[in-house]
Amino acid sequence: MKKIFFIIYLLIFAGLSFPQNEGAFQIARLKYDGGGDWYNGQTEEPNLLDFVKQNTNIKVNDNYTWVDVNSDAIFSYPFLFMTGHGNIVFTKDECDRLRKYCKAGGFLYADDDYGMDKSFRREMKKVFPDKELVELPFNYGMYHDLYDFPNGVPKIHEHNGKPPQGFGIFINGRLAVYYTYESNPSDGWDDPDVHGDPPAKRLEALKFGTDMVIWALTN
Repeated sequence: MKKIFFIIYLLIFAGLSFPQNEGAFQIARLKYDGGGDWYNGQTEEPNLLDFVKQNTNIKVNDNYTWVDVNSDAIFSYPFLFMTGHGNIVFTKDECDRLRKYCKAGGFLYADDDYGMDKSFRREMKKVFPDKELVELPFNYGMYHDLYDFPNGVPKIHEHNGKPPQGFGIFINGRLAVYYTYESNPSDGWDDPDVHGDPPAKRLEALKFGTDMVIWALTN
């Protein structure tokens, strides 16, 4: 744990800055075409970032914000988040832009809110035709960062009774795209009255999200 906070200290005070709010880390929601509800659950990122602020020394901007996939604004955010229940479609230019973003060091997290799996996998193949989404083993470092998840992705919401899974696309050994399936951590970040999750389940989701943020910033 001390090592993690030391690394975060270096990130914050050794000259790394994020342009959107005077050095504060912010997650941007990715807007995409195709008909999927990319915009659902707008209390998710603010609640996660507020938890990160309270439990680490990472300086955050916990305001909700979104960026269009075809905009250069995506390059202003080190962490992009996308979710939804339906279809996703990227144009060739958008695929090129996302590929450039990830190769430049950006981190894309996608959470299947039930219904986007098929289209997400299809579009990621367009973005990275030479790469595959590979399931991360339970001993992968991100699952044991500040908080320990010995069984990998936690099961936050039930969809089809399948086990939760976490998949990644790596660029030069770095996790650049992370995708959670049959897990839905982001719903656990929502306000308590949105899904009625018990406090323990919401806390599990927020801890898991914090591990992702730390991993994205330190790797």
